Amino acid sequence: MHHPEAEHRRKTAKLSPSFTVARISLMVNLSVYGGLFAVALVAATLFPLQSEALLAGLLIAGKQPVWMLVAVASVGNVVGSTINWAMGRSIEKLRERRWFPIKPRALERAENCYRRFGRWTLLLSWTPVIGDPLTMIAGVLREPLWSFLLIVAIAKTARYAVIAALLTM
Repeated sequence: MHHPEAEHRRKTAKLSPSFTVARISLMVNLSVYGGLFAVALVAATLFPLQSEALLAGLLIAGKQPVWMLVAVASVGNVVGSTINWAMGRSIEKLRERRWFPIKPRALERAENCYRRFGRWTLLLSWTPVIGDPLTMIAGVLREPLWSFLLIVAIAKTARYAVIAALLTM
């Protein structure tokens, strides 16, 4: 059914400036949080990205709450690490693929470290170079998902919290 009166009201309705600003603000925040989540996720996989740089820029800009930025970056990074863990569970099928991103030597180093110190090596999952391979090795060596998530979440969140603390003092 076509209602000409309703159509006319819709076309002539004026949005209040505060409503428009609120919508724009919401879209900007969703873009910021979505972008941070995506960068943190990809950075935690085996692709080289620096989520810390993006987080630092957003913290310095000071437009979003610090706790929310830390939370979004942490969740994205843990999800990315969980992708590595899942790949580790299937490594024997993937290891020989040309696109496989970890060099055999780095994988061997991470595996030796993990075998020697156990699940607590996941506290180093935030570190450059060895962190991503460690999360994959946890999957290879069948670390239970619950302990993996707990330890990696602590490590990743602590790293972002320290960055936030240093930049917002």
